Amino acid sequence: MQNYKNHRRLYPFHHFVLVPITLLYFLWSLANLIHGIMGGEDLAPTLQQLMGAFLFVSFPFLARIYALKNQNRIIRLEMRQRYFEMTGKSFKEKESQLRLSQIIALRFAGDAELLPLMDRAIKEKMKADDIKKAVTDWQEDRHRV
Repeated sequence: MQNYKNHRRLYPFHHFVLVPITLLYFLWSLANLIHGIMGGEDLAPTLQQLMGAFLFVSFPFLARIYALKNQNRIIRLEMRQRYFEMTGKSFKEKESQLRLSQIIALRFAGDAELLPLMDRAIKEKMKADDIKKAVTDWQEDRHRV
């Protein structure tokens, strides 16, 4: 059962293979450049290698950013729909009073506690982590990025 303590997700291939390998390749390329500078060698090949390594290290981070931005849009839409279904009103007023991180945290609250917790989050300016800790009826989300 998913809850506050175990809701964070790690993708082993991304976090423990792809990112470390690309970082190591970048650092190795940087070390080659420094070695080339110290040895007075032609720097063109090592600079080219470093630029390629920078591109490789950027790809996993960009892919992650794109996926998270898309996920955030979906969560915002989900919360707009949930709020409308529960109240018959637009979420715009409440949404303008909440930070995105708060909206994402509220996503884990069950229907019975969502509206009171939302009001409390606005009134007390709760941090996202505090909102998650306050959720008693945790709604799993195993499809997150």
